[in-house]
Amino acid sequence: MWSIRQSFRPRRQSPLARPVVWAARPGRGGEESPCGWLKDRFGLSWQVTPRQLIEMTTSPDRAAAGRALQAMMGMKKINIAAMRAAFEGR
Repeated sequence: MWSIRQSFRPRRQSPLARPVVWAARPGRGGEESPCGWLKDRFGLSWQVTPRQLIEMTTSPDRAAAGRALQAMMGMKKINIAAMRAAFEGR
């Protein structure tokens, strides 16, 4: 049985990321999930993790990192601009 614990998480945008996102999009048998997770038409879960997301959420400025993480928790598709605004306290 497949579970979210057995999923793929490319660490940065790569040539692999675009086809994964394309195959997972709604209307092609896939679905979006919270925090940037996608389930493709085969039921495999993916989280494409942009480099900026990792940089913000692991920042030594824990208050800024917390704001970025909190912003991400309300997203399905990751919006780096919105995360950056939260990170910067805007």
